[in-house]
Amino acid sequence: MNRLRGRGLPLAVLVGALAALIASVVWVAGSDFGRTGPTAMTGAPARDGPVRNLTDAEHAAGRFAGRWNLHVGEIMQFSENYYAELLDARGRHATEVLVEPGSGAVHLEYGPAMMWNTAYGMMPGSRMPPGRAQSGAPAIGPDRAVRIADRWLRDHRSGLYAAQPEAFPGYYTLHTLRAGHIVGMLSVNATTGDVWYHTWHGRFLGRERQTDSAPSR
Repeated sequence: MNRLRGRGLPLAVLVGALAALIASVVWVAGSDFGRTGPTAMTGAPARDGPVRNLTDAEHAAGRFAGRWNLHVGEIMQFSENYYAELLDARGRHATEVLVEPGSGAVHLEYGPAMMWNTAYGMMPGSRMPPGRAQSGAPAIGPDRAVRIADRWLRDHRSGLYAAQPEAFPGYYTLHTLRAGHIVGMLSVNATTGDVWYHTWHGRFLGRERQTDSAPSR
């Protein structure tokens, strides 16, 4: 009996230490995710200090993009954050990031960039090496994505309509317009046709690079 107790003590200590280690890892991962976005996928987020304009946001996003050998495409400023498209060496849309104005922290955009992106996302179906999207044409083409977006906007955001889509791995992102002016954006899943409206931006303030090509109304 004493021998069993003697063996049991180290096992209990080992189990307790392992549990403490797991708890500390979960706490660290959880606190990083809540504060700065998916650090497990992106590494420690850069904090360059306050971002005051589109040029500052482009510099911050560019440093982040370099981790994956990407470069910055369009930059947009909203009342809540800055938004940037990241492009690959061929100019194809790779993923989307947000730049926090106060801290300068850069992270994957919430929603589709995390959950639907098949090359750079966080879900089990999107864990391929960066830059390798799923092969084959998407089930939903860009024209159909516009129709899906317009139908959703008609039902949920009266008075808005969709610009031409930008194709990311696994989904499309489209600017939403009113009388030709940008209001916000939404995404359409290229496989299921699900719509995800980007509710986290706030009011649109301005942008650099690229132009919208909206369907004629």
